[in-house]
Amino acid sequence: MRTTSSQTIGPFLHIGLDWLITDDLAAPGISGERLVVEGQIVDGDGRGVGDAIVEVWQANAHGRYAHPEDTQDKPLEPGFKGFGRVATDDAGRFAFTTIKPGRVPAAGGGLQAPHVNVTIFMRGMLKQLVSRIYFPGDAANAEDPVLASVPAPRRDTLVAKPVPGRAGTLRWDVILQGAGETVFFDC
Repeated sequence: MRTTSSQTIGPFLHIGLDWLITDDLAAPGISGERLVVEGQIVDGDGRGVGDAIVEVWQANAHGRYAHPEDTQDKPLEPGFKGFGRVATDDAGRFAFTTIKPGRVPAAGGGLQAPHVNVTIFMRGMLKQLVSRIYFPGDAANAEDPVLASVPAPRRDTLVAKPVPGRAGTLRWDVILQGAGETVFFDC
């Protein structure tokens, strides 16, 4: 028997994508508050999902993306690409180092709160999951149009938590389904 395309999706992300791993987005000397974001991807039964890839894309500390379509009159920093990719370990854990991004324009005017865009690829999924990480205690969260579009009881799934006793480290876990399921966006 031959496999169908739906049977060939994984779990083998590590085999061909390890060379693409970029877990430190902020080279020395880059402007902004340096942070480590760590977390775990768990399935509906609370088991860690190994063999997943977490991609992150964000603006620099000035609120500008390192992308040709971002033509704002804000500084670019050559050492900050704003893009990274990390793999989960066997327990579903991941971590990356970055800086807190600046605010970027919102689609209908105004500004979005500082956030990191997240895309998750993993075994058994033909379509990626899209989410965001917001920063705890940031006053701009209250006026972010995307965060405001999420029902209030679920917004907490998008806000990272400070790790006690570890300054500059935030925790953001991804729960794929069930109680406390992380908010994912259609794109």
